[in-house]
Amino acid sequence: MRIESRIDTSSEEFRANMAHNRGLVADFRARQQKARFERPTRDFDRLKRQNKLFVRERLDLLLDPDTPFLELSTLAANMSYDGEVPGAGNVTGIGIVAGREVMIHADDASVKGGAWYPLTIKKMVRALDIAIENRLPVVHLCDSAGGFLPLQADLFADKYLAGRLFRNQAILSKRGIPQVAIVLGHCTAGGAYIPALSEYNVIVRRTGAIFLGGPPLVKAATGEEVTVDELGGADVHTRISGTADYPADTEEQAIAIARDIVAQFPRPNKLRIEQIAPEPPYYDPEELYGIIPRDIKVQFDMREVIARIVDGSRFHEYQPAYGTTLVCGYAHIWGYQVGILGNNGVLFNDSSLKAAHFMQLCNQHRVPMIFLQNITGYMVGRDYEHRGITKDGAKMIMAVAGSEVPKITVMVNGSFGAGNYGMSGRAFDSRFLFAWPQHQISVMGAEQAANVLAEIKVRQLERHGQTLTPEEIAAIRDPILEEYRRQSSAYYSTSEIWDDGILDPVDTRNALGIGLSAALNAEIDRPHYGVFRM
Repeated sequence: MRIESRIDTSSEEFRANMAHNRGLVADFRARQQKARFERPTRDFDRLKRQNKLFVRERLDLLLDPDTPFLELSTLAANMSYDGEVPGAGNVTGIGIVAGREVMIHADDASVKGGAWYPLTIKKMVRALDIAIENRLPVVHLCDSAGGFLPLQADLFADKYLAGRLFRNQAILSKRGIPQVAIVLGHCTAGGAYIPALSEYNVIVRRTGAIFLGGPPLVKAATGEEVTVDELGGADVHTRISGTADYPADTEEQAIAIARDIVAQFPRPNKLRIEQIAPEPPYYDPEELYGIIPRDIKVQFDMREVIARIVDGSRFHEYQPAYGTTLVCGYAHIWGYQVGILGNNGVLFNDSSLKAAHFMQLCNQHRVPMIFLQNITGYMVGRDYEHRGITKDGAKMIMAVAGSEVPKITVMVNGSFGAGNYGMSGRAFDSRFLFAWPQHQISVMGAEQAANVLAEIKVRQLERHGQTLTPEEIAAIRDPILEEYRRQSSAYYSTSEIWDDGILDPVDTRNALGIGLSAALNAEIDRPHYGVFRM
């Protein structure tokens, strides 16, 4: 049944929202453009002297022409390292190479020589996690100066740091998911294992090299003087050591060889789920800009968002009269059937139970789930505790954690408190998690948190006989509020890679389509859960 929109697109409110959100998207696009393409001239000059291509030129050669590329975490590290490591120094995303869906990891040598910062590692590990979960072959474009040594303590030893890269590569291989590495620059120390752990690799003469220690380290350790090519160049590794498979004289030739290797990969048998011919939404997706309020505290009807994402704007709503602060139902996106859960207010007992039940239905019928978050949390208070809001929220969390069908989460607006968990937040293994530019995420809202923390401080001082003026209380509260707002913004979230990237809302349908297609490379296990507290 087609959703009947109640939006008045001629209203003053709609136009004001439209102008506000278009401004946010323009700012997002500008940040994205800068992260992707703007570098100091000296860095482009250095690449030219080294006879190397810019990472974006390499991607253009690698990807099939006129095919979509879902770039992930474009603005990773935008609020770290003084903003000097755009994109965390690498590019990851899902694209089409020789007709196959693949995950791409590409070092960006225009950023600090492609050095790996802690967030670079986090982004690469996340890309390989996605490849494992969705059985995506991986193409590595290797050109890195290695780990950024001043921050080595934050990138080396712990479970999900650098070692996880190589563990994930080994897991991919173990599961029969092929990888091809193109060695376009130096692969030193740990970086040497990326081509070595790939099923196939290609190395470029004169610029590509693989070694555990470069010439300076070799000289310092053993006194041996050796050139880069003698130590780990293309001919050494393709003729003598067998560490590399295919030599190439240029980057263009190396990428062409890699494309031909990918063309030999077997095409996956996609999991069959309920599917129809795709159809664009009946309502214009651009109207999303007028629907999302300027103030994050203002509620809106999530059905209006759903109507501008799903095929034909058609939605079969489940239990429309029960638990009305959560909208659940079935729709199609690019022809794939999905179950959608979207917040329409705080989660009460009934909406939590409805969510848990609907998730079980989706798992029973192998329907991927889409979570649209705009959540202030679960309802608090004596009456709700007496009705068991905590145990009902636990049922919802148990259901989302035990779900076997692919989950994709979109942070449409706010995400506060434990509602984040029940709605498949980052900790609950959504295959992909995207955010919109106005999104905010934190334990509680910024003003609420600042008031709580200021109140604690005021009480501490009062116990020591001090009474503060309103100005003195504001002096305590305002810096807390400012920092809380900074850390709850979409740009901080994506900087820390708490998501897989910010989306222009009108691009959400396409991103979901690519994510769903990738997710269907993997089998879906039968549903099974832990114990639901009754």
